[in-house]
Amino acid sequence: MRAIWTGAITFGLVNVPVKVYSATEDHDLSLHQVHDKDGGRIKYQRRCEICGKIVSYDHIDKAFDDGDKTVVLTDDDLSTLPAERSREIEVVEFVPSDQLDPIMFDRSYFLEPDSKSPKAYALLRRTLEETDRTAIVHFALRQKTRLGALRVHDNVLMLQSLLWDDEVREAKFPALEERTRVSAKELEMSSALVDSFASDFSPEKFSDEYQEELKKLIDAKLKEGDALDTAKTFGEEEEPEEGGGEVIDLMEALRKSVEKNRSSAPAKKTSRKKG
Repeated sequence: MRAIWTGAITFGLVNVPVKVYSATEDHDLSLHQVHDKDGGRIKYQRRCEICGKIVSYDHIDKAFDDGDKTVVLTDDDLSTLPAERSREIEVVEFVPSDQLDPIMFDRSYFLEPDSKSPKAYALLRRTLEETDRTAIVHFALRQKTRLGALRVHDNVLMLQSLLWDDEVREAKFPALEERTRVSAKELEMSSALVDSFASDFSPEKFSDEYQEELKKLIDAKLKEGDALDTAKTFGEEEEPEEGGGEVIDLMEALRKSVEKNRSSAPAKKTSRKKG
């Protein structure tokens, strides 16, 4: 694993240097889109809807659309926002672990001690275990301030980003507001059914069948030779025409450039304006 960033857990006068790692990874096979006729890759271009030109990233700003008006936000505008730039994981309070609803958990990160002596790290980990508490923290990641939960996972400190309170929707369904009578016999039968499925959770027992079958399908096609040369699926390289949003073939552009240069050779004393 490679650390995302290094920083420190801080509470009171205590400072615990740590390295931060992503605790999870996506195992899905990456698929892209191709033309069903010839297998050529489908490209997406950043084209302006007003002038029709393809726009490079250095000329792209962000904007908010409220339905009637659009507010453009430049990099200078965004730099004025109070985004944390420190590398501190600031503890704001310690709460009973059972008060955290799992619906609030977002992304998970492992924290590795980043000092010659891991004593402060071990002390904080042991304290959280002994008190059955979770530290609520503020931290910044990818230019956004975040709320987080610092807790123990096995023998490692884990940081989990939390959703803000107003990001969790309230579940209100009319059918649940009506009183529903459940008889003792129905509850007994339902409990018996639950008991028949009772087990201890072992995540290693479960696997992603879709991804496994997808991998088998791809391997089978490769083995049968049912595949295209990857380089050919990209086709000819394309460049945006300087005068607008149309795309022309690179070889054609080179040919026209050579012809233009030949026609304006030094032997001719007349100058030509660039259009």
